[in-house]
Amino acid sequence: YEVMPMIMADILFWALIVIGFYIAFVSYWLFTEALFPNFVERCRERYATVPVRCTLLGLVVAAPLLTGAFALAAHMGNPILQIGGIGLVVLIVLLGLMGSAGLCRQIGQGLAGSNDSAQPWRKVWRGGLVLGITFILPVIGWFAVLPWTLISGFGVFLRVRFSRKRKTA
Repeated sequence: YEVMPMIMADILFWALIVIGFYIAFVSYWLFTEALFPNFVERCRERYATVPVRCTLLGLVVAAPLLTGAFALAAHMGNPILQIGGIGLVVLIVLLGLMGSAGLCRQIGQGLAGSNDSAQPWRKVWRGGLVLGITFILPVIGWFAVLPWTLISGFGVFLRVRFSRKRKTA
């Protein structure tokens, strides 16, 4: 058993993948803030008041959906089922990112800046930068913080989107 040394190209390859995911996550959070600021505020309120319930809801709903999606994606003989399974996984991740924009705003609210009243998106930007950096930490970031963020974001999305009480503007 011989260990192959990493060459500079391998290190650059993995570094660019990590940076690409980091930029994509922050971009989706800002995208959600730009298009749906009231939705992000309601998600932030859920994170501030009932984060554990939202996480449990996300886990209870996402676990069977992801199990079914991965089962569909594993169908080697039928590409339509594979595409459907992969599409369902992507949809759950995107909805989780949309819901977790509220977590970014909650974090960013704790990192208040002088331009926040004129540029409210900066709260999500600052919070997203901080949250995204926590994903980079090996083991804890990869297997605890990132999955919790996506699962709780999915639960927050479901709670806000399908809540009975809707606040009117």
